[in-house]
Amino acid sequence: MEPSIFLDFNLPTAATWFYFSLFLTVALFFQFTRLLSIRNLDLLMLFLLVPGFLILQEASKFDAVSRSLGSEELTRRAVRERTLGYAWLLVGSLYWFVRAIVDTALVRRPPVTANLNTPGLAWLALALFVGLTAVAVRRTPDQANQERVGTRPVTIEQVQETATAVVQQAQSTNGHQASAVTVQFWAERGLAMICHAAVLIGLLMIGWRHFGDITTGVAAAALYTLVPYTAYHIGQFYHVWPTAFLVWAIFCYRRPMLAGWLLGLAAGSAVFPALLFPLWFGFFSRRGAARFGLAFLLASASSIGVTALVLMIDGPTGQGIVSALNLTHWKPWAPPTTESIWSGTHWAYRLPLFVLFIGFLVSATIWPTRKNLSHLIAQSAAILVGIQFWHADRGGLYVLWYLPLLLLIVLRPNLSAAEPPPIAPGSVLTRLAGAAWRRVRPVQDQPNPLAV
Repeated sequence: MEPSIFLDFNLPTAATWFYFSLFLTVALFFQFTRLLSIRNLDLLMLFLLVPGFLILQEASKFDAVSRSLGSEELTRRAVRERTLGYAWLLVGSLYWFVRAIVDTALVRRPPVTANLNTPGLAWLALALFVGLTAVAVRRTPDQANQERVGTRPVTIEQVQETATAVVQQAQSTNGHQASAVTVQFWAERGLAMICHAAVLIGLLMIGWRHFGDITTGVAAAALYTLVPYTAYHIGQFYHVWPTAFLVWAIFCYRRPMLAGWLLGLAAGSAVFPALLFPLWFGFFSRRGAARFGLAFLLASASSIGVTALVLMIDGPTGQGIVSALNLTHWKPWAPPTTESIWSGTHWAYRLPLFVLFIGFLVSATIWPTRKNLSHLIAQSAAILVGIQFWHADRGGLYVLWYLPLLLLIVLRPNLSAAEPPPIAPGSVLTRLAGAAWRRVRPVQDQPNPLAV
């Protein structure tokens, strides 16, 4: 039976979506009465990386045609286009790296005044999310052969396999059995849309609770669904899975233990959030750093431990663990085996970039000594952008890692007073420690009352 024409929903081409989203963003958020403003420039620069995506898409087409025709000319052109695409992405990433650092010095920020009222923005964000969901769950004939963008972390791969196994078990119980490819498709797309929904709700809550303006939260959510990066990688759930935990960790910045658990789960399921730990530990310095660090270590160890256990059970002699530890794209001292700008450039140049990145990571940890929420967001974004320069697995394409943070940078108000609360003497841990000490301390003999 042919599906209804009303359900034949597709996004426009990548280039068409780029122009459409750019025009709509300008119409909704551009301040025409203040043309020369930082926010107007930021709104335009949000689309700076899109040409790199389009160039890489064109390179993939040339590569596919060259393989089918055996044309060396098309192969060379595909290599040139791919190098140009990754170079464009890294140049755009450099701009946002500098912009995130500069944001730590910006204090006075005007309030967000969209050209559409808040209910209208909320409706637009919801409608775009529903449309993106329809695109994500719509199966096409070439869906099974769709290329994955980047290498999936082992833990996230196990999450998808577990979700697939649960769905298959439920189907076998009900007497309905679908193919493994179909179940895997629905599990992957379902997880992707759940993660995107978590990011949208997190942006809304941050704007409402911490920025003090629900319009800012709605605007951030609308921009997240509007910029092309979300649509381009709508089904790559491993790009947005750790980002969802990171957004909610920012929302819970006033609760160090909960923030540590969320960031630890993100670090345990992927690698890159672990590089944020020094910055966040410095953010909570003398304001709950011990609780944050303990929760982070417990959460990341639990996630990694469960994954290692599953790999040891499923893989003979722990081959899954060995293959996970031998990934070269996280080793700047090893020649890369995956696609990136380093595929056409000598890999030895990665090591100096990695050393510079470590130096920036140390400086961001200790400066400024007393950080507020704006410093945390901006420096976290700078670290995630900085990873793109030495990451050898399509470095520059992982915009969804830091896209919510860029939106918060663009739309944030003055956050000088947004700091984690100091540890209260009567906090839960203090009371528990006091109770434990009173239980184990030696009992002193009571002095006899003086005889009268």
